[in-house]
Amino acid sequence: MGHDGDSQSIIARCEAKGLRLTEQRRVIARVLEESPDHPDAEVLYARACAIDPRISLATIYRTVKLFEERGILERLDFGDGRARFEDSTREHHDHLIDISTGKVIEFVDPEIEALQEKIARKLGYRLTGHKMELYGVPLRKG
Repeated sequence: MGHDGDSQSIIARCEAKGLRLTEQRRVIARVLEESPDHPDAEVLYARACAIDPRISLATIYRTVKLFEERGILERLDFGDGRARFEDSTREHHDHLIDISTGKVIEFVDPEIEALQEKIARKLGYRLTGHKMELYGVPLRKG
């Protein structure tokens, strides 16, 4: 989603923040970068292990926590008890979660964006950010 021309790689941002990247952290960073979806720790673990079988689930948890604390990753909590992660530099988008399958659909709607700004102004605020999550089940066809 979006043009990442100006956003640095996760590894480059870690290095810019002075984070020491072990071989395993590099693998995890690479997996996160190449994930088109919103992986949780278990999914990250499976993908990272395919590259380096020595990576443990504990290493995954420690690494995503570290990346999250440094503002490199954003934690998404869709209420199913599985925290998911995405790169924090991605362009803004909202999420629709299919509660029957857990599928996450990304969308951007200019009217919703404008409405949120308008509501914030009405309440005397300038919006600096927001998250929106919609939950639903597919409409039955026919």
